[in-house]
Amino acid sequence: MHTYQLHRGRGLEGLERVTLTRRPLQPHEVRLRVHAASLNYRDLILARGGSLERPPLVPLSDGAGEVLEVGSAVTGVAPGDRVTAAFYPDWLEGLPTEAGTALGLGGGGAGWLTQELVLPGHALIKLPVHFSYREGATLTCAGTAAWNALFEAGSLKPGGTVLLQGTGGVSLWALQLARAAGLRVIITSSDDAKLDFARTLGADATINYRTHPEWSVEARRLSGGEGVDLVVEVGGRGTLTQSLRSVRMAGAVAVVGGVSGFGGELEPWALIDGAIRLLGVLVGSRAMTERLARFVELHRIRPVIDRTFGFDQVPEAYAYLESAQHLGKVVIDTTVPLL
Repeated sequence: MHTYQLHRGRGLEGLERVTLTRRPLQPHEVRLRVHAASLNYRDLILARGGSLERPPLVPLSDGAGEVLEVGSAVTGVAPGDRVTAAFYPDWLEGLPTEAGTALGLGGGGAGWLTQELVLPGHALIKLPVHFSYREGATLTCAGTAAWNALFEAGSLKPGGTVLLQGTGGVSLWALQLARAAGLRVIITSSDDAKLDFARTLGADATINYRTHPEWSVEARRLSGGEGVDLVVEVGGRGTLTQSLRSVRMAGAVAVVGGVSGFGGELEPWALIDGAIRLLGVLVGSRAMTERLARFVELHRIRPVIDRTFGFDQVPEAYAYLESAQHLGKVVIDTTVPLL
């Protein structure tokens, strides 16, 4: 079978296609035929950084496939089932622990950029019945992180207002989930065409942050002067201060990522004076992904996929994500003939 390995710290030059042989299953394991995988900003970070001496990894935390074979101790899934897997295979439910989050998919152990994948049976989640494999490949990281930020860590209720940053995978997932749950959504971007698209998905208000560099002022105006209940923070350096200024008293900022990098000024007094909660969102547990899948199935939500690349176009897929032209998710179709 064909697999991609990533030599960290070499950028896109570190991607290498290799051929591996099957190994026998352990009693608790499941073998999957991978149909699709999707990219996250995390995958660019892994390609750019890390020690050159570290062993190569199979990248990508998000994917979907068909169960081919199950170990003797596996229950809950059977050959032919359409599944994805939890980002952290060993964080099943409850609060995160060091042991449960020690290894995420695509970050050192198993990853989805392969034709076949072996995972523990307890990590698997069945796809929503209306999903294609490509749509299922967006559920694990971006979908679960958005769900956690809004409803688990963020504790939002119908009628609340959330501010989202940009139109990448997490933000568009959050937009669709928020609208289905009866939330009011404000979304930012530097591209008016992308903001127009966000309105077609149900965004109530939009802010072009080039037109409004101090976009927190506009966010407060659009939320009646009080500020929003929650900001889903994906920017990092350069956006966190504005996020804190956008939130109402006793509101929250859920930090999901840092597309513009990490570091910069944090205003502790803003947290104290506004009684604001700063929430770190570490994707989510298997149980959270299950709740997300049920919600998505009930509301017939379909994730936004910008573009799909073939299994022989992996470097191009990475480069397209890096260009920041995408609107939603970038997906790789892994269904080339098995050798």
